[in-house]
Amino acid sequence: MFDTLTDSFKNAIGKIRFQDDEKALKKATAELKKSLLKADVHHKVVKELINTVELDTKKNGIGKEQFLRALQTELTHLLTIPGAPKGFTFASNPPTVVLMIGLQGSGKTTTTGKLAYFLKEQKKKKVMVIAADLQRLAAVEQLRQITAQIDVTLVADEHAKPVEIVKTGLEKAKKELYDVVLIDTAGRLAIDEELMDELAEVKKVAQPDELFYVADAMTGQDAVRTAQTFKEKIGITGVVLSKFDGDSKGGIALGLTEQVGVPLRFIGAGEKMPDLEQFIPDRIVSRLMGAGDVESLAEKAAAAIDPKEAKKFTQKIKKGQFNFNDFLAQMEQMKKLGSMKSIMGMIPGMSGLAKQIGDMDLENSQEMKMIKAMISSMTPKERENPDLLNNTRKRRIAAGAGLDQMQVNRVLKQFKNASLMAKKLSGKGGMKQMQDLMKQMQGGGGLPFR
Repeated sequence: MFDTLTDSFKNAIGKIRFQDDEKALKKATAELKKSLLKADVHHKVVKELINTVELDTKKNGIGKEQFLRALQTELTHLLTIPGAPKGFTFASNPPTVVLMIGLQGSGKTTTTGKLAYFLKEQKKKKVMVIAADLQRLAAVEQLRQITAQIDVTLVADEHAKPVEIVKTGLEKAKKELYDVVLIDTAGRLAIDEELMDELAEVKKVAQPDELFYVADAMTGQDAVRTAQTFKEKIGITGVVLSKFDGDSKGGIALGLTEQVGVPLRFIGAGEKMPDLEQFIPDRIVSRLMGAGDVESLAEKAAAAIDPKEAKKFTQKIKKGQFNFNDFLAQMEQMKKLGSMKSIMGMIPGMSGLAKQIGDMDLENSQEMKMIKAMISSMTPKERENPDLLNNTRKRRIAAGAGLDQMQVNRVLKQFKNASLMAKKLSGKGGMKQMQDLMKQMQGGGGLPFR
């Protein structure tokens, strides 16, 4: 997600090889400046960042560690507004009402669905979505499909006015004790008086606790300018960057908070519903430095994985009793964590592998479809006990899945090897072996900046 920026920091830090080498520091800051401007970070933000990092490094003695520390400190400062909320904060008196605003095409409706999913799955809240965007044809239908997919309540009426729908939804939310209400409002292709008047009217009725401006990361500095205009005309409490996974530069995330004066609260990191990440400055800086974000990964995992099931699963692995039903169950839980690229980016030292993975969709890959077809052709007993699979059963499974027996044999061999590997890594000294394996996958590298 931050590949370009992380590479920029890595290259700059690599210029400093010796202590008290002022020429090397100049080269490092020049390299950093060029890379950040190329990554679409605003020139004023870049100038301030470079000056501060250079002064702090000199003050503490020029060296790789001092430069790295100064860079981390200044980046955290750049992304932080003192006293501003981080991630999602709840009102003292529920429901927490959030107005989702932005231009048409910014990904506002999809982001509303992602935020609803995040609140339901990770925060375990009762969530309602109100469809108040009646300008764009199919906006209500899109929300119907999304809310049905994630099992969240939708209040919608294409024949009513936005203000009436909002009133109806809020009454229902208070009566039925909902924790959060997300209101998807109308957008337009450009900012105009009619749009602002409608938003002001909805805002007056909704009395929102939060106004989230959804900005398309692909539009670069235009997203910053429109966010500033929305802030002046309607007021915003936070920005959500959508389509960030499609922005190879990523520089907009660095300058937006400083330029607009409101915190960046969430980032859309993929196409699926779980692919929305909280923007918490110190965690983001850790990822930018290539050190991952273990806290966010732990929070996602804790929300997605049932502790009792996890314990049972761990015991099965230790005994080497992992079966096909366990495999399917684990795949379902993995889906809740988001894209593979996003997960790998949160693991320390694995950002390089995340880059190689790219936009790989594990769930819909040919290999996964083949495995699922094969498992669907098995009897319940065969799924529970793969050792039952003799040649006669394999032929039947292959025919049922539309595969040949060689393909079935290959998958079964892979499955058996994976089970043995999992059993080995769960035993004594397993963590050390896992670390060694990760280093091999990375080509022998640990944390990139150390």
